[in-house]
Parts: sequence; C-alpha cells; structure tokens
Amino acid sequence: MKFPCSLERFVRSLLGGLLCWSFAAEAQLAIEITGAGMNQIPVAIANFGGDAKDGQSLTAVVRSDLERSGLFRLVDASGEAINETSAVDYGLWKIRGADALAAGSLRRNADGRLEARFRLYDVNRQENLGGAAYLAATAQLRAAGHRVADYIYEKLTGEKGVFSTRIAYVHKTGGRYELRIADSDGQNAQTALVSREPIISPAWSPDGARIAYVSFENKKPIIFVHSLSTGARQVVANFKGSNSAPAWSPDGQRLAIVLTRDGNSQIYLIGANGGAPTRLTTSAGIDTEPQFSADGAQIYFTSDRGGSPQIYRVAASGGAAERVTFEGSYNVSPHPSPDGKNMAFITRRDGRFQLAVMDLQSRQVQVLSDFGRDESPSFAPNGRMIVLATEANGRGVLSAVSTDGSIRQRLSVPVGDVREPAWGPFLR
Repeated sequence: MKFPCSLERFVRSLLGGLLCWSFAAEAQLAIEITGAGMNQIPVAIANFGGDAKDGQSLTAVVRSDLERSGLFRLVDASGEAINETSAVDYGLWKIRGADALAAGSLRRNADGRLEARFRLYDVNRQENLGGAAYLAATAQLRAAGHRVADYIYEKLTGEKGVFSTRIAYVHKTGGRYELRIADSDGQNAQTALVSREPIISPAWSPDGARIAYVSFENKKPIIFVHSLSTGARQVVANFKGSNSAPAWSPDGQRLAIVLTRDGNSQIYLIGANGGAPTRLTTSAGIDTEPQFSADGAQIYFTSDRGGSPQIYRVAASGGAAERVTFEGSYNVSPHPSPDGKNMAFITRRDGRFQLAVMDLQSRQVQVLSDFGRDESPSFAPNGRMIVLATEANGRGVLSAVSTDGSIRQRLSVPVGDVREPAWGPFLR
C-alpha cells in the first residue's frame, strides 16, 4: 500500500544534523496567474497621495492583491491626483469603465509611523462605501497594503479577504530544509527553522501564533509546537515509533496526531502542550492524516482499513468511523473547508494525483487540477482558494486554485523544491 507522501516521509533517509533555527528573510515566492474568474469587477485604485515613494509601494500592493485574486479587473487610474478627501468625478470614472474607485493618502506621523487613509466609492450609484485608516511602521507597509485590499475585497464581494493572512511551507535545496512563513502573495518570506533533516506537515494554530510540525532532527519523526513570536519550541509528541501529522482542534486546545506506539499508524488526541495521548481509532490498517471539521465535532482521516486508501471520519469524542469517499480506489489527504460544506482531498485518476473537492452534503466530487502530482491541500480561511503542492519541470511548486476551478495561480522560488503548504488563519 502506497500513500503518495504521508507515509513515505517517515522512511526517508536521515542525513546530516540540525543546523539552526532563525527568523531571517529569504527568497520570495513568485506568483504566476494562470486563470482568472468570470464576471470580474472593474475597479480603479488611484495612487495614494502624500509620501510619494511609499505611497506608490502601498498602491502596488493593493493593486497586485486584487488582481491576483482573479475577481477584479484593474482600470487605469493614471493621471489622476486624488486622495480620500478629494471630490469624486463619478462621470469620469464611469467613462473609464470603473464600477468602484479607491483613493487615499499616506503620511508620516510625528512618531515616525506611516498612516494610510482611504475611501472606497461605488461609481454607478455614486456612493461612498466607507473607508479606514491604518498605522504601520515603514517595514510593515506591505501589511498595511494587504489590509486595504482586504477591506476593498470584502466591501465589493461580501466575503472576508485573505490578503493579510500568511502561508507556511517547506523549502528544500540540496540537503537543506527550511520552514518558511510568507505573506499570502508569497512575499516577505521568513525562515522559522533550518535543518539538515526533513521537516513535514506544518499546521497553524487557530490564532496564528504557533505552528505544529514534524521534524526528523533527532533521527526520528517528532512533533514540535513552535511559537512564531518568540521562536520557542516545545516537543509535544516523542513516543516510541513515529509521531506525525499534527492537526489543531478549532479551539486550539488539542492536536490530533498519528502514532505507531501500539503498532500500526493510528490516530490519537493530545493536549497542545503535550501530555498523555488518548487513542481515537483502532483498526488493522493504517490510519493517518487527521483533520478536524470546522466545528471540531468530527475528525476526517485517511485509512486503508477497507483495502485501499480512502477517507473516513470519526466523532472527536470517539466511536465508529464512517467512510466518506467511494468514487475511485485512491483518495487521501482530507481537508474540510472553513464553513464545513466541502472537503478538499487528493484523488488518483488514470495514474495522476489530482486535487478534488467534495460537497459533503451531496457527496458530489469535482476535480479541480490537471497537474498530475498534487499533494497537501489547504483551504484559505475564507474558503475561496485552496493552496497545494505539485510539480512543474521536475521541481516542487505551490499552486492555488479557487474552489470552482476558475482561478489558478502558481507560486515558485528560483531554486529548490517547495512543498507542504499550510494556509494560516485570519489575523486577530
């Protein structure tokens, strides 16, 4: 029985030693948009006034965020020096084809921080849709731009934006593994851990403050929880055999993990700070890749207990497992959507491993990718996009696909393989 990545990782050769861990800037992910949504909203983002250089940088972040979402078409806003206090010539922007207009300014306060102020307008209705002001240090200017884009996105689509969220991923170059944290657009990448040993299965805590992952640095798979603010690490599971596949409960109090302490890989629950694990599944097969449902009541997992790898679910309180996937002989890596309505997973069709989404009520399945070597799907916190790992030109890259398949992006670095993506939660 061969699972595409989850179990193979446990038997990889262990070479070299732990290098160090730090939080330093690294090479950025490059995004290539390979598809765009239908019925895009035409929006104009005027250059932010005030501090010219930083204003242009902020404007570029906002425009890039909205454009790569696939839901917006940018209308040329050049030649118009307007800000949040300017009178809006709605007729002009209607002639230019804009349905919405955002205009603002960026100024440096006495304390040295930058203040971004902006307003958003409905051109057709000639209405002020509101605005906001964000304070940021110069080094946090991109974060302010993401927040502006999130505001515009939510006002115009009715959905919460995810531009301010982050993604975690593993970058491998030669025998060097790095756990990196980047903005949702792949920029501002920071390295949280560097090792000569494999790092796998990063998982964000619900508050975005910690990441659980599996490290082989001690010559066996051990689960750590890593604080992103302090860099402090805590061993959560280091039992006999392998310790793998951590997944956070929605309240952040527990982790679902996979242990072989009693024989085959089985699913256990353990406190987020460690302690004695409680066994959740008992089968003669391999149970792995647990993921909590959005409400925390169910745990989805992969098992070959029925003869082939399929997806099951079990109550988080225990009990009999229920099979979820029946179409095809190979379905793995479940990831329930934030609203609990869908489940992303990897299915094998005609020898190709592809991303699919199941409507959990109707059980209808839609294959979303055509890459062929997909793994590790992870939903954006608003459920609109799914990030996953795949291969292109012999290298591991990340891709993002909308849940309807219409919007596609590819994220890559100049050298090395990119794997194990995990999309972080909304910032609190």
